[in-house]
Amino acid sequence: MHNIRAKTLLSAQNGMNLYRGCTHGCIYCDSRSECYGFDHAFEDIAVKENAPQLLTQALRSKRKRCMIGTGSMCDPYMPLERELCLTRRCLEIIDSEGFGAALITKSDLVLRDIDLLQSIHRKAKAVVQMTLTTYDEGLCRIIEPGVCTTKRRYEALCALRDAGIPTVVWLSPILPYINDTKENLAGILRYCIRAGVKGVLCFGMGVTLREGNREYFYAALDRSFPGLRERYEQDYGLAYELTSLNHGELMRLFHAVCEKYGMMHDPAEIFAYLRELPEPYEQLTLF
Repeated sequence: MHNIRAKTLLSAQNGMNLYRGCTHGCIYCDSRSECYGFDHAFEDIAVKENAPQLLTQALRSKRKRCMIGTGSMCDPYMPLERELCLTRRCLEIIDSEGFGAALITKSDLVLRDIDLLQSIHRKAKAVVQMTLTTYDEGLCRIIEPGVCTTKRRYEALCALRDAGIPTVVWLSPILPYINDTKENLAGILRYCIRAGVKGVLCFGMGVTLREGNREYFYAALDRSFPGLRERYEQDYGLAYELTSLNHGELMRLFHAVCEKYGMMHDPAEIFAYLRELPEPYEQLTLF
């Protein structure tokens, strides 16, 4: 871990990455890709120590309140957040300034901040997005070794539901020949139904690989799935999008279950929901 002073914080879409790098160790992580220009080891987390100051300045300069999101380049609830509390400090600022918040994480540490999320949701809107990829607990520990397992994330979703915080699940990625099965999809969707999630984001049954994360992924396959790397190389070569052979069947099941249980499943609809502030709140800000 090392501290840096960032020049800016919010993206054009009002997202923020408070850290740079990650320690979750997910074998498929796109953020390892060379195109992002990391100049330090991925696990050596760069901490944007001046993020609270930058966030305060950015929010006070906005003419209209909006949803503030955490970016997908890092998880705002990595283990070091327990001591640093950088995410919590930024949520306190979002709360005090009257903005909304949309977090995305794989960690149950988000439950620490339920009090702030409830306060934000009373004034504006708070949504927690949780990534679920692998129903099998043993397989999850291999694919996502540095973070709590899917069952614990499901329990966190239930706790957020009980606290009145709406949730969305990211069903991504689905790895060909590893978790691209009907059993895996059905198990994850059962969790989503029981947790009462608002929607499930899925961009297709597959994974993307680029220079940087491809090498890391293949090294993980060599360790945990001997021989599978050769199958990937034979079937996909250097393709960016690696679509499961079961894509059609799994997508039909996905849409049918979401439709049956009233969960949003169109990405455009879900992203619109994540960006939108409640109408009564926007009206109140006029006075």
